[in-house]
Amino acid sequence: MNANDYQTIERSIEFIENHFSEQPSLKEIAAHAGLSEYHFQRLFKRWAGISPKRFVQYATAQYTGALLREDNSILEASMEGGLSSTSRLHDLFVNIYAMTPEEYRQQARSLTIHYGWSTSPFGHCLVGMTDRGVCWLSFHERPDASALDELKSQWRGAKLSEDSIRAKEVVKKVFGNKQDDTAPFMIHLKGTNLQIQVWEALLRIPPGKLVSYTNIAKTVDRSNAVRAIASAVGRNPVSYIVPCHRVIRRTGLLGGYRWGLARKKAILVWEVAQTN
Repeated sequence: MNANDYQTIERSIEFIENHFSEQPSLKEIAAHAGLSEYHFQRLFKRWAGISPKRFVQYATAQYTGALLREDNSILEASMEGGLSSTSRLHDLFVNIYAMTPEEYRQQARSLTIHYGWSTSPFGHCLVGMTDRGVCWLSFHERPDASALDELKSQWRGAKLSEDSIRAKEVVKKVFGNKQDDTAPFMIHLKGTNLQIQVWEALLRIPPGKLVSYTNIAKTVDRSNAVRAIASAVGRNPVSYIVPCHRVIRRTGLLGGYRWGLARKKAILVWEVAQTN
């Protein structure tokens, strides 16, 4: 799927969200997307693996609320099983390599970051990679210089080298769901001790499941610092791989998302469809 197709999907999601109480028909949603019912149905099913009608069912507050009520047992089971056995992105084991204190002091001057643009099921994405793993993944409406500036600001002092082929390989591995690839997926993170703890906790949340910010706070023994935990979730530098999109408010509301709430909803329902 190309980035333009995703933008059509995102507009449709926003339309469904804004007119949910009216229960819009497939014809109305397709018309808003500028497509015939037939072509819209095909596009949507090719993207999500489910029909628009099923998508609306997955997108209801009742459905997300039911998923959220499972969060205690999800995190407890994940903690008991250990990070390596539960940190799965579809079929990928995810291993963390945290930036060393010496690298932190040197402002990453000894590192080279290979970066490139690629398309994903959720639009354009910018990928950054060091020799130790993926250090950046962000979503955007289109490739632009400001996105690269944000990567540079996160890794001040690092040398940047363009490598679009390598970036596309990463995206293919992340979203391709290759059953025959059992090699660990490495990520290289730069953050405070609390941020690293929170990002490790996020990796314990299985695809298609949701937990609350409050429960993440309990997991890292910071029950009285939910706001700080939410900030750490929002600062996640490798979107989707570290699944910050699987955290919502305990009221059942989605909360914020760095790359837009429509995209967060799209990712959540797409994951539910894949896992089901």
